[in-house]
Amino acid sequence: MSLLLTYKALHIFFMIAWFAGIFYLPRLFVYHAMTEEKSCSSMLKIMERRLLYFVTPFAILTAVFGVLTITEYGREWFRHSMWLHYKLTLVILLYIYHGFCFKLLADFKHDRNRRSDKFYRYFNELPVLILLAIVFLAVLKPAL
Repeated sequence: MSLLLTYKALHIFFMIAWFAGIFYLPRLFVYHAMTEEKSCSSMLKIMERRLLYFVTPFAILTAVFGVLTITEYGREWFRHSMWLHYKLTLVILLYIYHGFCFKLLADFKHDRNRRSDKFYRYFNELPVLILLAIVFLAVLKPAL
């Protein structure tokens, strides 16, 4: 078994685990923005915090194994793989999205949320669209 394939497999595994949380967390934000019940809000605060802190190591490991995969392919391959440069740009957007989730978490924690459930419904769709573009880039590897 090659090191490259091991890195790729772990990259994909941790990416899937990360996205399970990234897809679910904004859905919790939707419910939180809709509730006016104190007990429900308290429960959602706990769920949101635990989920975000649970998936953050997966986000880090996704990056680690992605970088190891790129390193294994080599500098010359990286230089000529323009599709990967676009993919990495989208990946950076996902990490910014993930970081913004911490800000939203803090807003809910301190009862400062001013955004509607509709905002969070749209916010929930953003990583889906970015992931779709990333998958197409990674699978099709277009000559850009």
